[in-house]
Amino acid sequence: MQHSGPWYFDPFVIPFTIGVVWLFGAILYKWIGWFLGLPAEDKALVRRNFLTAKSLRATKEVVMECLIHRRIWKTNPMLGFMHMSLALGWFLLIVVGKLETSTYIHDAVNPPHVHVFFRYFFPEEPTTYVRHFNYALLMDCLLIFVLCGVGLAWGKRVYSRMMGMRRTTRHTPFDRIALTSLWLIFPLRYLAESVTCGVHDSGSFFTGGTGDLLAAAMPAGVLAAMEYPAWWAYSIVLGLFFVSMPYSRYMHIFTEVPLIFLRAYRVKSKAEGSSFDQFQIQACSRCGICLDPCPIASDLNINDIQAAYFLRDRRYGHLTSRVADTCLMCGRCAEACPVGIDQGTLRLSSRVAFARQSSLYDAPRYEFLASAEDRSEGTGRVGFFAGCMTQLTPGVMRSMEKIFAAAGVDVWWADRNGGVCCGRPMRLSGNLPAAEKMQDYNTELFRRHGITTLVTGCPICYKSFTQEYKGLKEAGIRVLHHTQYIAELIAGGRLKTSVLEASYAYHDPCELRGIHSEPRYVLSHVATLMNGESREKDGVHCCGGGLANLTLDTSAQAKIGARVVDSLLATGAETIVTSCPQCKKSLQRSAGSGRVQVRDIAEVVAEAV
Repeated sequence: MQHSGPWYFDPFVIPFTIGVVWLFGAILYKWIGWFLGLPAEDKALVRRNFLTAKSLRATKEVVMECLIHRRIWKTNPMLGFMHMSLALGWFLLIVVGKLETSTYIHDAVNPPHVHVFFRYFFPEEPTTYVRHFNYALLMDCLLIFVLCGVGLAWGKRVYSRMMGMRRTTRHTPFDRIALTSLWLIFPLRYLAESVTCGVHDSGSFFTGGTGDLLAAAMPAGVLAAMEYPAWWAYSIVLGLFFVSMPYSRYMHIFTEVPLIFLRAYRVKSKAEGSSFDQFQIQACSRCGICLDPCPIASDLNINDIQAAYFLRDRRYGHLTSRVADTCLMCGRCAEACPVGIDQGTLRLSSRVAFARQSSLYDAPRYEFLASAEDRSEGTGRVGFFAGCMTQLTPGVMRSMEKIFAAAGVDVWWADRNGGVCCGRPMRLSGNLPAAEKMQDYNTELFRRHGITTLVTGCPICYKSFTQEYKGLKEAGIRVLHHTQYIAELIAGGRLKTSVLEASYAYHDPCELRGIHSEPRYVLSHVATLMNGESREKDGVHCCGGGLANLTLDTSAQAKIGARVVDSLLATGAETIVTSCPQCKKSLQRSAGSGRVQVRDIAEVVAEAV
């Protein structure tokens, strides 16, 4: 034993101790500020759910995602092993190290540096291994486990494709400091423990074996002279990593844990923003998994607006409107994110913040809605809301009219002769007051006409009605996309169709995520579907024409859509079918004149009626 006593102190532990105090002080400061800033309703959710089974489920998810990284394993096993070996391996080194220290030090309390630098304070193997567990062997195995992760991390920076990634994230200065420190921590620990084992002829197979090699390769005096500087180096990089962690991407290590619990309690981000956003923003590790799925990166080679960079810029307070607005909000990044960060709502709240800086925000421009003329017609309890984009594709409207007639459905037409937008385009631009005025107008319109089922031919409107119109659910109005409604008509025997002699490939619209079986069911009854068993579904490429994009010009949008057209035509289909009027226009533009016909699913069904 080199230094005895209840505290086992040596000056080289000072950098480590400073780092630990700094780290946990910064974490508590951030956490307390974010928790106190939560809206009252979110605090109430925390209080109601804390002592429930939701906390137990959240604890399980913390283990599965923060230590084992289950979602990253599903993305790529090698990438998953890299993250798990660093997270779980380091955690087990701390736990087993603490047990090892408690075995040989019977003080009720001992400072954390004792088990971190245990081999220095206990250089010679205790003779009690006959009676005690061989901790040295287990600690060596865990150190190898972690060093495997460090080696893979080095390899990932050199050749990321071995882990299925074409791109890796660019780092801030603090990221580089923290990353370099992290990469050095465990090799330096390995060196320090091996030198000590070589000097004292101790240790298990890994550090002890390396120590024997070092002792055989150099004079004893030289090896002994290396020991103290090696422990200083290990302590310094640990302290440097801990000090830089709260200001680098590695803050995610301590932020993802409360985020998991808050999400389990049903706390969510809001379009107008809240302090809960900080938990999401700082839970991003900038792992880079979200980069490759982005169509703007893969098709346009624009590589500085992706989710990782948007969250980084917002976290550090230098987000620009260009980064916030250059996004299709297709959801691919959120689908790929192993942390499950709500990218869409965070983008939206950033746009709202920029929109509030304009004098037009909440300007008195929509008061006319209070006395707007009701131009709807019909008396049915089934209502059809075309929406702006369906109005611009009249073939869809005519086809739905034919389908309703063939099924004997009395329809109330909300906006066949013109009406008010669902409000989502205004919402996506950040103008929440304008969107809310439109929502209020339409909700009252639907209530006044006694609608029980509302059908829309536009996925944009469908998403708005189902996610943003709270009054519809309160009024008991069921909202269906026209693919869902047509599927119900066919399944119920109310709509009879023939089978067309044609082959189609179906494109899943981004805004219709989660609705895949209904359109395929419908098309299977009227024609040959070439990609009926497609596994793309939510992962299918965006058409490029999403209304969420506020910056890309038509040529850029067409370039993104061309990839979709090529992949769908590769199935051998004669015609591309989609269920979104915006996608229809975008794909037709990307395909060019005469190359292929693009149709809405309603047009195909109407032909088969």
